[in-house]
Order: sequence, then C-alpha cells, then structure tokens
Amino acid sequence: MDTRTSETRLRIDQLRDAMRAAGVQAVLVPSADPHLSEYLPERWQGRQWLSGFTGSVGSLVVTQDRAALFADSRYWTQAEAQIAGSGIALEKMASGASTQYIDWIAQQLRPGQTLAVDGQVLGLSLASTLRHAMTRAGLTLRTDLDLLQAIWPQRPGLPAEPVYEHLPPQATVSRGEKLARVRAAMASAGASHHLISTVDDIAWLLNLRGSDVEYNPVFLAHLLLDMRGGQLFVAAGKIDAALAARLAADGLQVQPYEQAAAALAALPADGQLLLDPRRITLGLREAVPAGVKVIEQINPSTLAKSRKTSAEAAFIREAMAEDGAAMCEFYAEFEASLARGERWSELDIDTRLTAARTRRTGFVGLSFSTIAGFNANGALPHYRATPDAFSWIEGNGLLLIDSGGQYVGGTTDITRVWPIGQISAAHKRDYTRVLKGTIALSATLFPRGTPSPMLDSIARAPLWAAGLDYGHGTGHGVGYFLNVHEGPQSISKATAEPAMAMEPGMVTSIEPGLYRPGQWGVRIENLVLNVVVDTPEAGAFGEMLGFETLTLCPIDTRCIDTSLLRADEIAWLNRYHATVRERLQPRVSGAALAWLLERTEPL
Repeated sequence: MDTRTSETRLRIDQLRDAMRAAGVQAVLVPSADPHLSEYLPERWQGRQWLSGFTGSVGSLVVTQDRAALFADSRYWTQAEAQIAGSGIALEKMASGASTQYIDWIAQQLRPGQTLAVDGQVLGLSLASTLRHAMTRAGLTLRTDLDLLQAIWPQRPGLPAEPVYEHLPPQATVSRGEKLARVRAAMASAGASHHLISTVDDIAWLLNLRGSDVEYNPVFLAHLLLDMRGGQLFVAAGKIDAALAARLAADGLQVQPYEQAAAALAALPADGQLLLDPRRITLGLREAVPAGVKVIEQINPSTLAKSRKTSAEAAFIREAMAEDGAAMCEFYAEFEASLARGERWSELDIDTRLTAARTRRTGFVGLSFSTIAGFNANGALPHYRATPDAFSWIEGNGLLLIDSGGQYVGGTTDITRVWPIGQISAAHKRDYTRVLKGTIALSATLFPRGTPSPMLDSIARAPLWAAGLDYGHGTGHGVGYFLNVHEGPQSISKATAEPAMAMEPGMVTSIEPGLYRPGQWGVRIENLVLNVVVDTPEAGAFGEMLGFETLTLCPIDTRCIDTSLLRADEIAWLNRYHATVRERLQPRVSGAALAWLLERTEPL
C-alpha cells in the first residue's frame, strides 16, 4: 500500500469518526462549491482530498462500512487506478448527470438513519430530488453539517487574487448596458430582486475577470441586484478602491463575501426574487425569508452571454488565428525534433505547446489542463500526464492532443490526433469515422431554435453505422474569455429543454470521438459559431442556422482512409484547409510556414 492510498484510508476513517460524533450514518461529498462551479477552488475539492480521484466530475458516498465513488465512463479507467487499494469502490454511472448514487444511499441505510451533505454546496434542484428520495426511504437528510471542516486541518481558505476589469476594445458591451438588459428581463419576470451565484455569469455581466479558479478567468462572488443597484459579495482585498468606485458609479456596492446570506435574509417582505434553481445552492435558498415570492427561471445572463455579438465574434476569430499560429509553430518543432531522433514525453508536449501559446498576442493562460495522450493514454478522454505517470512518444501509434488557451478576445479548445511512426489500417478507419462525424455536423443546416441535443446524433451517425459510439457529449458551449465549458446549449444525449435552443452567436464545440481501452483514442474537435444562413426557402420555413468553423489548425490527412470519405466530405476538408492556410499564412514564417503549407495540401 503506497503513501497516497494510506492517506486516503486515514482520511475516510477520520470522516467516519466525525460521522459517529454527529450521529449520521452516511455522508455525500459532491463535486461542488457554493457557486456550483465545474472547476473548483482548492477549498472545495473535498471529494478529491478524501478519495484521491482527480476527475472534475464525480460524487463520493461514505457510510460506516462502505465507501463508493460514482463516476461516468470518461473517468472509469482513471478512477480505478487512483482509488486502487483505498477501500473505495467504483460505481460506474451512465452519464455525468446521473444521480444513481441516491438509490445506492437508500439501499445502504435503514429507515430512521441519517444522510448528511453540506447544504452550502448542494444545488437547489438536486436537493429537492435528494430530499424526496430520502423521505420515501424513511431516511433523514441533514444539510447543516460540513464534516470536512472538522477533519481537514490545512483546508485552503478563500482565494486572494485580485479582480480586474475586462476592458474595451475586447469588452464590446458596457457593464451598464448588460445590467440594463438583465433588469429588463427581471421586470418581464415580475422580479424586484435577482440573485446570481454562478461565477462566469457575474464575470460576464460586470465585465470583470479574476483567477480564483484554475484555467477560468473568474472570481468567487455572489451578486444581488435590484432595479436600481446591487451588492457584489466578494472576499476582502480583491477589489481595490479605484475599481470599487467604478462599480459604485454603476450602482454596485462591494460587500464581504460571507454576507450574501444575510443580505438575502434582509429582503423586504413584499419582494419578488428571481433565481435559477439549477445555479444556486440550498444554503442560500434557505436564507430567503418565507414571505418573499421566489420566481424560478434560468438566469437571464446565462442566455445573454451565450450569444456573442458580431464584435465579439471578430475578436474570437482573431484569438483563433493567434492560437492556430502557435500550434503551427509547436507542431513544426515537434515533428522536426522527432525526425532528428530526439525524445519527447507527454509532459514535454504540455510544456512546449504552452510556451508557443505564451508568445502569441493577447494570450492570458490555458483554458484547461492540456491532454496529451499517446496510444492507450489517448483512450482516456480526460487523461492528464503527471510527473509520476506519463508516456514517452516513441514507437508507432496515435497521439491525441486536446488543448486550449484564454485570450483577452476569446477562449479556444481544440483536439487533434497525429500519427507517430507507422500507423495501421485500423487506426485510419477509426480516425476517418470520427472525422466523418465532425464533418457531418459541421456541414449541417438547422432551423433557428432547434434544441441543441437534437444535433448530437448527426455526429454519431457515421460511427453508429459501423457499430461504434463514444461516452461523452458531442459539444459544449464556450465562453468569451471565460469558462471553456458554458451553457445553456449542449450537443449531447441530454434531455432537450427550451433554454437549450440554438441561437445566432453561440459558440459550441464539435468533438466526436472513439476510444479503444488499452489501445488508442481518436477525437477531432473544432469550435463553431452559429450563423444565419440564407436559403431559397428561408422565408417560408423560418430562419436557418449553420456553423462557421472558428478553429484554425490542419486536420492530419496522413491518418485518413480516403476510401471511407465521400466526394462532398473531401471537398469540405479541402475548403477548411484552404481557409486555415489563408488565415494563418501571414502569421507564421520559416519552419512553421513550411509545416502549414504541407499539412494543408488538398486531398
């Protein structure tokens, strides 16, 4: 048993001691913080601290005699390795949205026993589902306990990095204009107040950015708006006097982070509070006085920020070109170095690709941790090489690289697969089928307002035709110098909802994949922009949308089995490569230019 596993067992034992002291028989530790963020500040990485599992999605349940980690297929291999020997069992979920751990809890406990979960990090929508299930099973749910606080002696505090403004010209819409738009939505809903806890919504609405969460330029805050002003709850020292004065000019007062609940408790009895039940925790909801009318609907800012303006789209195109130039420089260096017989590891790819991006205009940082997976590691959709576990890029096979950058004018996310040494016919078949999925969806036209999940099967169809599939979604929304994952649109197997309607200006990924455990993985990812497409029948059948491919980087044609491609698919790829060459050629020179010209030769 290694030290890490021993630590995991010790921490689980300490949690069980705290459970006995509190009189509870089970604890649920979700992957969540008070803002229901996808990527968590260290203070709320309790599930990782307890279990050793580092995936971004998953839930841990601990009883007095069992412990189980619930994770979906993206993480099964990773989770099995990271919890091996810890006494924690892996429970495989069908999807990241699954709540099968609720049924598991009900089966493990006897009527009259108690489940504890910290209400400050428990989503309001999930809390309702959990409470109903516990009541049905005759169990008690306690949400007033944070048992981690008692056993985590060096638990990190709140991040202290300063908040800064996202300024023109990249900030194309003023804070005042955005606030007016949200208040108009409040008035339409009949609300006098509006609570926002999602950190990217707040950053977008106030044209502010921060660095409280790794890879995401956001900061921890709650925002309570009324029809004339508002209160921004943020940790002390993060907003300087000059910025506070500019916020005050827009009617916003800076308040201590921990006073958000008290401000809600002080709402007037005749108030009408707009909140999003999927984007607020139970802890904050319970602070609202009983007499206040609560209006539940999606945050207006979530819908507004998903639709990029034409000016924002122009800056995104610029960021994509800078990102594409960085990749040309990196891949030219990488291939030339391998040809000289020099040795590379997956860690080297991360370091040197990041260095290439750092040299580009407007670059701020990475948008997520780089995934560089060779052969079997590429079959792990969320693989990350570490100094303790990585592979060398040598021999034959496929190298998958999923990476992205934060630029002041946009956020990038791209996946490419490259041949190393000699690749097989099987490699090429898998690669080409995934490429067919990317092309199929990229070329699709669809009516404005189409629920985004309806588009998912278009990318899967070429894989389904061969009896293949992949376990993750096909596409996620992408922020504007914000979170690399945002909604409300989601091209996935999710149940379609009205808020998921595709509208002009949305930026979304298209990233079908295919993974053969222990062998290799393929994923080809571009970001696309929803644009209005003029068609002869548009007047009669409504407005049609299509995708403008934003990402600029060659798709390696050496991996293609051309016998599997139709003429129209080859034509799409040749047009794409012509655009990549035209846009990137002025930005690169020397070896990078030569590499670009070679890799964009038409089929």
